[in-house]
Amino acid sequence: MLLYATTVFLSAFLLFHVQPMIAKIILPWFGGSAAVWTTCMLFFQSMLVAGYLYSHWTIRRLTAPKQAFLHIALLGFSLLALPVTPAEAWKPAGGENPTVRILLLLAVTVGIPYWLLSSTGPLIQAWYARAFPSASPYRLFSLSNLGSMLALLAYPVLVEPFLPTRQQAFAWSAAYVAFAGLCAVCAWRSRHPRQAASFSSLPSAQTDASLPSAQTDARPQPRHWLFWLGLTACASALLLSVTNHLTQDVAPIPFLWVLPLSLYLTSFILTFDSSGWYSRGLYLPLTAAALGGMSWALGTAENLNIPAKLAIFSASLFLCCMTCHGEVAALKPHPRYLTGFYLMISLGGALGALFVAVIAPYCFSFFLEMPVAMISLAVLVLAVNFYDPASPLHRTKSGWGWVAGAAVTLAISVNLVRYLQQSVQFYRVVARNFYGSLKTADYGTFEDHNRSRKLTHGIINHGEQYLVPGREKEPTSYFGPTTGVARAIHSKNRNKTQRIGITGLGAGVMLTYARPGDYYRIYEINPLVVDIAKREFTFIRDCPAQLDIVLGDARLSLEREPPQNFDVLHLDAFSSDSVPVHLLTREAFQIYFKHLQPDGYLVIHISNRYLDLQPVVACAVEALGKYAVLVEDPGSSDGEFFSTDMVVVSSRREALQTPLLRDFPPPKRRKGVNLWTDDYSNLFRIMKK
Repeated sequence: MLLYATTVFLSAFLLFHVQPMIAKIILPWFGGSAAVWTTCMLFFQSMLVAGYLYSHWTIRRLTAPKQAFLHIALLGFSLLALPVTPAEAWKPAGGENPTVRILLLLAVTVGIPYWLLSSTGPLIQAWYARAFPSASPYRLFSLSNLGSMLALLAYPVLVEPFLPTRQQAFAWSAAYVAFAGLCAVCAWRSRHPRQAASFSSLPSAQTDASLPSAQTDARPQPRHWLFWLGLTACASALLLSVTNHLTQDVAPIPFLWVLPLSLYLTSFILTFDSSGWYSRGLYLPLTAAALGGMSWALGTAENLNIPAKLAIFSASLFLCCMTCHGEVAALKPHPRYLTGFYLMISLGGALGALFVAVIAPYCFSFFLEMPVAMISLAVLVLAVNFYDPASPLHRTKSGWGWVAGAAVTLAISVNLVRYLQQSVQFYRVVARNFYGSLKTADYGTFEDHNRSRKLTHGIINHGEQYLVPGREKEPTSYFGPTTGVARAIHSKNRNKTQRIGITGLGAGVMLTYARPGDYYRIYEINPLVVDIAKREFTFIRDCPAQLDIVLGDARLSLEREPPQNFDVLHLDAFSSDSVPVHLLTREAFQIYFKHLQPDGYLVIHISNRYLDLQPVVACAVEALGKYAVLVEDPGSSDGEFFSTDMVVVSSRREALQTPLLRDFPPPKRRKGVNLWTDDYSNLFRIMKK
């Protein structure tokens, strides 16, 4: 038992440790977008299906000796993929579809090891079940999920803060070698004829003690397969849509990946460990409340702080997953159908990930996946209870229980429909792709002197333009005449032409500072932003300067380019309120200064609702021996200009002694906040209280 348990535990630990590790490594290559993690999860869920399918086919089609020899050979072959470090050649050039490239990168880098790790749980359980027919193999599944959760919790706490990503990859590869050895021993022992009777020949009298009395060795009915598939798909879709919702407005960081996934796995651990952990009388009302809470929170997201948002969505996700996985566990079949059962579970997870990562971004123009998953979950749970003879709803098909369940589902659906109407109402354009959702809308009446058109990413204003004739070329929003970037531009000699670099186009408001003879170079990762800026706003069309727009991640583009000799380089590439961490590391600052003139200015827009980025920039400035001032602009009382915080950095102290900049203080350090590098960052330390 110890050998089987150790192998299953280690395989699960490695399986879920590699997920945040490899995602963090490639995150900077694809613009730090929250969708990178969703795409990675699609790959991981798909490979889980492939692993379970291999396990199912192997157990059903091959004799015990052939199973052993095949698996040992594959384990040996998988060692050729080590170490699991992605090649630099996979970095995108800019403009192509990131989803396909990420999937191919992961397939080449970790595909074979991950596939074999995915197959380990069902295989080991099947070998264990035929070696010990009277024991329950489902306990190993619970142990597997425990290993997965421990790996996820250990990564942001014990691994990420202390080990560079390259060392993480080598340590993981060494642990994989140990796993391959243990798994090979299990396979070798399973080949023995005395312990390797056909799995399908388990005596029907030997039933799993944890199975409900109605679930002996009867073949599962078609509706059982559909319930396994549908419930796990709903749980997976909720997991990824909640993660997307959190990371889009805060930051795509391992902690916000790990927290929802850990709750998801905890529900697996509890429901498959013992039937006593899940009670319909407790969880069905709580799940109804959770669905109602999430539907309310979706409509008021801009008014919630980080703790409230995390609490509502995390608790609701856990309750929904407990219900989904509790119902699946209650429907688990006799062990002779174990591999098919796990195959459907993994397929459901993959379908949920496919819906969120591929179908939703490219088929929906707004954030629809979470409402669809919530309503589907409510309907499926009602259907499961309808068919289950043990359910109170089954025994009272025409009673108040059904009326209450239907009323709750209807109320949640109505509230979600109202939220969806608000999501598109009054908007001129609602569009979405890999990088998120973009909307434009007009505000004010025709008589209003401040009538404007705004571009919104998520819930954050990304620029606006006056629609009143004569005001189209005025700066607006975050780019008023007293902001840090405006002061930096005007501190340079305006009698000469200027070279200005900008990371992040938005609506194009920064082009209002352009003059004939100037050169403006804008780095924009999202082609949809460029398309909307050209169609919905006139900043680009009316720009008097020479203008180049470079598609692709700003940092990667700047890495490849020769020095641009910018007078001012403005860093304003945040998506929604999310922070692309890779743009604020020491290595990133070194790239920026390669493109600045000796007395040029680097301007970093650090306004953020949730995070205090001032000490992060202060650490980088100090480490590189630069000089900086913090320009806190209160904006205007009439809302014409927003309050902003921008740090202006220069290699020369005297460059900050101009009349427009000399009266501002340097950015402050904060105790406990250390220099961010490509291998280290810590957002916990900079959260606003």
